[in-house]
Amino acid sequence: MDENVLIAFGLTLFAGLATGIGSALAFFTKRTNTKFLSSALGFSAGVMIYVSFVEIFVKAKDAMITALGKTAGTWATVISFFGGIFLIALIDKLVPSFENPHEVRGIEEMKNKGATSQHQDPKLMRMGLFTALAIGIHNFPEGLATFAAALADPTLGMSIAVAIAIHNIPEGISVSVPIYYATGSRAKAFYYSFLSGVSEPLGAVIGYAIFFKFFNELVFGILFAMVAGIMVFISLDELLPSAQKYGEHHLSIYGLIAGMIVMALSLLLFI
Repeated sequence: MDENVLIAFGLTLFAGLATGIGSALAFFTKRTNTKFLSSALGFSAGVMIYVSFVEIFVKAKDAMITALGKTAGTWATVISFFGGIFLIALIDKLVPSFENPHEVRGIEEMKNKGATSQHQDPKLMRMGLFTALAIGIHNFPEGLATFAAALADPTLGMSIAVAIAIHNIPEGISVSVPIYYATGSRAKAFYYSFLSGVSEPLGAVIGYAIFFKFFNELVFGILFAMVAGIMVFISLDELLPSAQKYGEHHLSIYGLIAGMIVMALSLLLFI
């Protein structure tokens, strides 16, 4: 179990700190490939939706039935699944979102303005800081989801971690770009982008401290069903809409289907 805990935490840390990759792309690449980003976000959504319904929900249901019996266990699984959706929806409602896909499209133009556009801009700075706060809070349950999945099955956790990492790259861009162009400081922009991703492993640590001291079939079932709900909501509310805004509609759907196929094949390999 100790080894699995370390693996789970490592995967969660990797997923969270992918926001830093977004910062690096914003600063050190000449052009952001929005078509690739659209496909990648769709791919991430496909992985998360498929694995939520085919693997995580099923495992949660099996654990619930073992703990409560067939009827009560099935009801508890469904209630916990929608409980996860309502939880992340409530967080999403209470925390304003400042992510702006048009920032990605405008990075090249903003770079071309050069140093003349890099001045203290309180509005841009405020937007960047609020974006970092909003993303940090949104990432907290994602960290718990990744950690719980990886603890139960490291292979499954790795797939989810990669999917969430892809999702976190444009989030890193949306934090770093306004702060960079408000202050002219790459270090500050990268720092706040990095902090927004730290909440993901923090969610894993707090989740482990709260839930896993009394871990049993019932707790596992409730947590896993809620994780499935959280991941489905993130995919439908954030990943797919962002994918379509960054690129063409069909690219996001092709990415979605590709993600499902890859996830299905990876699960079949371990039967």
